[in-house]
Amino acid sequence: MVGKLFASGDLHADRRAEFSETLADHGDLDGAVDVLQGALDLVPSWAAGWFRLGEYLERAGDPKGAARAWDRAVELQPDDPFGAGLRRDLLRDQPLSDTMPPAFVEMLFDQYAPRFEASLLDHLDYQGPTLISEALQVRSGATVQRALDLGCGTGLIGPVLRPYCDHLTGIDLSQAMLDEAHAKGRYDTLEKADIQELPILAGQYGLIVASDVFNYLGALERIIAWCAASLSADGTLIFTVERARDSDMTLRETRRFAHGREYVTDLLQTAGFGAIEIRDVILRKDRGMDVHGFCVAAGGPNARVRRQGDGEAQLPADA
Repeated sequence: MVGKLFASGDLHADRRAEFSETLADHGDLDGAVDVLQGALDLVPSWAAGWFRLGEYLERAGDPKGAARAWDRAVELQPDDPFGAGLRRDLLRDQPLSDTMPPAFVEMLFDQYAPRFEASLLDHLDYQGPTLISEALQVRSGATVQRALDLGCGTGLIGPVLRPYCDHLTGIDLSQAMLDEAHAKGRYDTLEKADIQELPILAGQYGLIVASDVFNYLGALERIIAWCAASLSADGTLIFTVERARDSDMTLRETRRFAHGREYVTDLLQTAGFGAIEIRDVILRKDRGMDVHGFCVAAGGPNARVRRQGDGEAQLPADA
């Protein structure tokens, strides 16, 4: 059956799409493409159908056709909840996207929420709570008044942060993930928001943590500047990222971004952070392979930024 997120609203088109799924499952990709194109003839404005067509075409060895289908999906639904733009960019030598569409991240984690923790802990050997705990023991020790868990998800990091703060706030884009976090009772405040669009709260937090979150953002200029501005003068920022092979940022086949050590260091220094520590770590497993990354801790009295934009114009307040 065609899931509700992919339904076209036209019964005949949906039936054709279901048949195309069956053909694809049995390895007849040419047949699946033909049948789905017939469905799209009935509903040419069906963005999800164009996204699925792109998947079939890529599997059938037609990357140019796949790119055209994904272009059409983005054209029809610019907020791109299916991540068609990312799939298209992975076919290019030089990706155009430097961030993930928020609608794609929200839909992904709304669907993932019920099995999120079991998947991370039981199958992917997720190290986030341990890495954040180790960084806190080294960098902090003292209790802060307010702490923030950026991209808190289901609240896995909540128990780690709770002993270090009087008030704990969690922010996430997915309401389904926030519902799971709320049930744990570890947070004083939970908010649904796009962390790339948060207003600056000058000196609001003594501790900001983002575990396995920035790899879903891509370009980090804006969020690092926001963290610098929203931390107290002696506050601490701790986050993890996947490690890029080069010094910059790259989009991986997993549709997650990886970041280079030099890129991260330059951003933090530009934003005014001091005492920067970057550790090589294993974040989790993916298809049985270790995912290498960095656990980053930064802070210091110069971590104060008072301007907000795309990140490139962010400078320390005393510059």
